[in-house]
Amino acid sequence: MAAEEATNRPDVSVVVPVYNTLRYLRQCLDSLLRQTIGPDRMEIVAVDDGSTDGSGRLLDRYAARYPGTVRVAHQPNSGGPAAPCNRGLDLATGRYVFFVGSDDRLGPEALERLVAAADRYGSDVVLGRVVGVNGRHVFSDVFADGNAVDVSLFDSALPWSLANTKLFRRELVDRLGLRFPEDMPVLSDQPFTLAACYHARRISVLGDYDYYHAVRRLDARNITYHSRVEQRLVSVERLFAFVAGLIPAGPRRDAVLCRHVGLELANLVGDDFRHLDRATQELVHSSVARLVRQHVTDGVRDRLGIEARLRLGAVTAGGVDELLAVIEQDTGLGVPATVFAGDRWHAGYPGAPAGWSDVTDVRAAWLARLDAVDVSWTDGDTLTVTARSPYPRFAAEAGPVRLLAGPVVGATRVDAGDPTGRTVRTEFPLGRLLAASCAGGRRHPVRAEVDGGHGRGGAAVRAPRLAGGRPRLLRDGAR
Repeated sequence: MAAEEATNRPDVSVVVPVYNTLRYLRQCLDSLLRQTIGPDRMEIVAVDDGSTDGSGRLLDRYAARYPGTVRVAHQPNSGGPAAPCNRGLDLATGRYVFFVGSDDRLGPEALERLVAAADRYGSDVVLGRVVGVNGRHVFSDVFADGNAVDVSLFDSALPWSLANTKLFRRELVDRLGLRFPEDMPVLSDQPFTLAACYHARRISVLGDYDYYHAVRRLDARNITYHSRVEQRLVSVERLFAFVAGLIPAGPRRDAVLCRHVGLELANLVGDDFRHLDRATQELVHSSVARLVRQHVTDGVRDRLGIEARLRLGAVTAGGVDELLAVIEQDTGLGVPATVFAGDRWHAGYPGAPAGWSDVTDVRAAWLARLDAVDVSWTDGDTLTVTARSPYPRFAAEAGPVRLLAGPVVGATRVDAGDPTGRTVRTEFPLGRLLAASCAGGRRHPVRAEVDGGHGRGGAAVRAPRLAGGRPRLLRDGAR
């Protein structure tokens, strides 16, 4: 009997938490049912978390149509993805488990390739390349080098890719008793994935195929920063406590915390901080300051991007008004002057403490911080971006400069109208911009790169004093 149960056990259980994604759900399920691994080797466990848009009824129709493959559970709405993911885990029977968002989809060969790699390499966790759809941003650095049999959590880009959209060995999940923390309104997949990766015997990365298509929901209502800020504060504090309890203090913890500090913590004091009411600003400021004091070592600080470092430095240096002054510099005034102290370079933000404003070791990235001063159409089919540096020796020290819009490299030249050499003009052919956007399904922010005596560096181009222009719309068939 035991041998028969082992034979009938699917190779992989796909857990799909579902809440009001009817417009995308059919495409998601169809992508799972078309998997080349075949229905005999997989099961789909969908958990309807109290949907009100008919998603639950659609799931029931699929379960009736594919009774040996699709299983459905219904439960009252829990307020987040943790509870339905846990319910799906309880019901899953496969040797491996894979989580899929109900508005996302998989490439046809995804599960077959992932399971084959896990079996071949003895991997406990396997990441397949994720691509964004409809402008969905994904961190893809971990896939840049293609396939990797053995990836470390501590010396790779893996900490920036801790979503739960991975293949997990069920034996590891059961041995560790892994579940999603239901007291975290958001970010609940981070502790689950982090613990699995920390204890995994082997983590493998597959960058040779588009395994997971992460879809940005065009019909979703935007949940404002303000409406979710308290949920985010609770979740970020619990996430930092989890990391501290999982990984002993030292360089390995710092390597993981760099992601959480540079992303989740820095986002709390991003540009939208300006739009919060004063009481909420005070709450966010005090919470972030406490987390910085408790968890951000000098090693973490020195590995942060310039903007995250300056924002968090402002939090540690003063109160809400000091933080708002730094944000106003970025959003309304532009890149500040460089302050020199001996052979050290400092970003000249108001009130920024020396340890946080020091950009000496990232001077190339600092020189790449340009302000867009004009954006215009040329001859109807060329987008021209004019950008300027406040650094007086920019022409001599930055080296060659280029501006990019995603994968599109513009034609950049020094603006002859600026004798200081601090202004560059870049032309982007409209056809190439449209082709890149349609191919990747995403928007592409403009980025500046320099390669001179201070090394190579890059930064996003801001437009603090530039009024929004008219977009140019073109039709290509139905697009």
